[in-house]
Amino acid sequence: MSSPLGPVGPLGVVVDIEGTTSATGFITEQLYPYSRKHFARWLDEHGDHPDVVRAVTEVRDLLGDPEADTRRIVEALNGWLDRDEKVTPLKSLQGLIWAEGFASGELTSHFYPDVIPALRAWHAAGHRLYVFSSGSVAAQRAWFGSSPEGSLLPLFSGHFDTGTAGPKRIAESYRSIAEQIGESRAERLVFLSDVVEELDAAREAGWCTVGVRRPGVNEPYYDRGVGDHSETATFARVDLDGDGPVLRPDA
Repeated sequence: MSSPLGPVGPLGVVVDIEGTTSATGFITEQLYPYSRKHFARWLDEHGDHPDVVRAVTEVRDLLGDPEADTRRIVEALNGWLDRDEKVTPLKSLQGLIWAEGFASGELTSHFYPDVIPALRAWHAAGHRLYVFSSGSVAAQRAWFGSSPEGSLLPLFSGHFDTGTAGPKRIAESYRSIAEQIGESRAERLVFLSDVVEELDAAREAGWCTVGVRRPGVNEPYYDRGVGDHSETATFARVDLDGDGPVLRPDA
């Protein structure tokens, strides 16, 4: 692991979503097309919603066009989606649209089979669980609230996105999360992700790190590996009950 933890006690455990708790392919093949289908309708029907007003303003600012109409805004959203760019207003609008889909029953989230048992066990042991994803907080809450096994939201103490914490590949974002959750000892925080640059940034901020490598044709970061971070293909190997996170033999 990246650093010793000192006295035994509850940890703050922060998880990524795509490629870590859940299959990237499910998100790109199910959720992305769903949001694309509903962008125009959502903007027309919910144009007065404060979150929509803010997102539309952000899109216009990014385009340098304060008068951009719905057609132009949807065109920009689809372009960012095609390139899988982590643009904050895109993620904000996707989160609102997905929340509606989850609430209606049209969407159900996906989790790798080892994830939910591990999250429940870590929570039961007293560890504090958080999410840090490029997907908006609204999208995260909809996702974890609509698992095949029911809502997982009671397991979590907080959610962070690029709007509330900052970009995922810079150390300052992880320092911001530590400050927001009131953890003065960075070494008591553990980050699980499939992206080496995110793991590097968390470690630079003093966190412990676990690289998650999910084999599969739809996991874009698998072949890149996780650098010199501890590596696992399953949450079942992550043991948080000693002096800090250690990996059990292959489970």
